Amino acid sequence: MVRVTAAHSIWFFAFGYFACYVPYSSLTKVMSRGLLEGLAPIAGATLLPLATAASLLVMVAFLSVMRWWGYATQRQVLGRSLPVPTRWTALSGLCTAAILTTTTLAYTFEGVSILFVMLLMRGGVLILAPIVDAMTGRRSRWFTWIGLGCAMAALIVAFAEDRGFALSLACGIDIAIYLLAYLIRLRFMSRLAKSADPDVTRRYFVEEQLVAVPLTLVLLGVAALIGTGDFLGSIRDGFVALPAAAVPLTILIGVLSQGTGIFGTLIYLDKRENTFSVPVNRSSSILAGVVASFGLAALFGTAAPSGWQLGAAALVIGAIVALSLGPMIDARRQAS
Repeated sequence: MVRVTAAHSIWFFAFGYFACYVPYSSLTKVMSRGLLEGLAPIAGATLLPLATAASLLVMVAFLSVMRWWGYATQRQVLGRSLPVPTRWTALSGLCTAAILTTTTLAYTFEGVSILFVMLLMRGGVLILAPIVDAMTGRRSRWFTWIGLGCAMAALIVAFAEDRGFALSLACGIDIAIYLLAYLIRLRFMSRLAKSADPDVTRRYFVEEQLVAVPLTLVLLGVAALIGTGDFLGSIRDGFVALPAAAVPLTILIGVLSQGTGIFGTLIYLDKRENTFSVPVNRSSSILAGVVASFGLAALFGTAAPSGWQLGAAALVIGAIVALSLGPMIDARRQAS
């Protein structure tokens, strides 16, 4: 069984996050822009219902295979013990539902590259990391500040490109909701889950998952029933009018999305400070964005990442180096 508290497990989770994120972000952009022959562009909101249903099945399968259901708070219902969330993990799950939805939508806006929107969203969460650590009384070590500095510099470099400011209002609102949800979620995690006790960590993970994906699917269903306006109408189309040719790829998007959710959450739940775990998570996804952007350029002729964006990605690599070597340097100092 994977141990969340193992010293180097965070890097294994980072690789899993990267491996899921490259095809997830690429497929979402391909579907929304109609880059596949014979398949018209599909609105991002239309992809959400089936993708979320697939994510739900992956979540249930993962918790069953890992045998983690028993870590959740249990309640007796009709003589059977069932896993249930607490009030705080339910609120965290609500935030996660918002993150899942806004992330998929972010890669469907016209005129914004995968890498640039990643830099905005990931850079914003990086800025939140030391704020949450300060709010929860966690000390940030020297190498985490170097990693954070490199990551924040990457965000500045990305914004330095003139066309980087051409964000639509809808995209800006999407990113704002994403960042607010992360602020609340990281604070809950820091207070309740970042522990040396693996049982505490797993309980939080399971209880949050019990809420996040099911709630997302329920909210999408409610939106589809309302169905007025372009956005809600697009969600309704995802339930009743998704082209048959798009079904397999949409399911794959949901599977990969849940993979990023699982690995990403396990990174955040590392017992070390947020100024360490958040840059590990964010750096993995930005590197995935670089790979995805070049892959789309090679396969479909889309615009390749600009020099500014690649410069930002290079700074992210600097953050990874600082975060990976820093603990080893500290350990050698303490041993000498």
